[in-house]
Amino acid sequence: MAPTEHGAERRKQTLRRGLLQVRRGLTPHDVREAATALADRALELPELAGARTVAAYVSVGSEPGTAALLDVLRARGVHVLLPVLLPDNDLDWGTYTGPGCLVSVRHAGKMALLEPAGERLGPEAVAEADAVLLPGLAVDGRGMRLGRGGGSYDRVLARLERAGADPALVVLLYDAEVVEEVPGEPHDRPVHAVVTPSAVHRFGGGV
Repeated sequence: MAPTEHGAERRKQTLRRGLLQVRRGLTPHDVREAATALADRALELPELAGARTVAAYVSVGSEPGTAALLDVLRARGVHVLLPVLLPDNDLDWGTYTGPGCLVSVRHAGKMALLEPAGERLGPEAVAEADAVLLPGLAVDGRGMRLGRGGGSYDRVLARLERAGADPALVVLLYDAEVVEEVPGEPHDRPVHAVVTPSAVHRFGGGV
């Protein structure tokens, strides 16, 4: 890794720590209220309104909530894909068939995640998605996303690029997590839109 990349990663870690500290200070009421507003605003997105398949994720802890959004998408007849974390931090995918399909899985050194039971569709299944909801901690004015640092979604984005797939890339965040700058590295890819409880932000002309 080049010295400038080391510097970017250090700045990312500092930014992550601050953002995670703020999230840890949110009350359950704060998280519920934000989740309701996020679902309402996200469901207005044309990228989701016209989607047949959406790759999403199940929020945990104080992450911006996704449960209501998943259920409405499924009720609309959308095929909702959810990630399954593999031992190497890559992601397989399964189908969301309702809250009852979710099982709590504790991976080594990580918090417990809710993952779909049932058939595994393979890492390449994400290439069929019309829209991909990405978890994140922040996005800046260029659309550059700050993740948690595990690299799982960097692999997803690289896989989409190799497949020639061009889904809408959307991140769900709290309002204060749209920031001035996310330190960039060569492998980073911009997203198309961010949804917060109070606004939709689009980048690069949108999709």
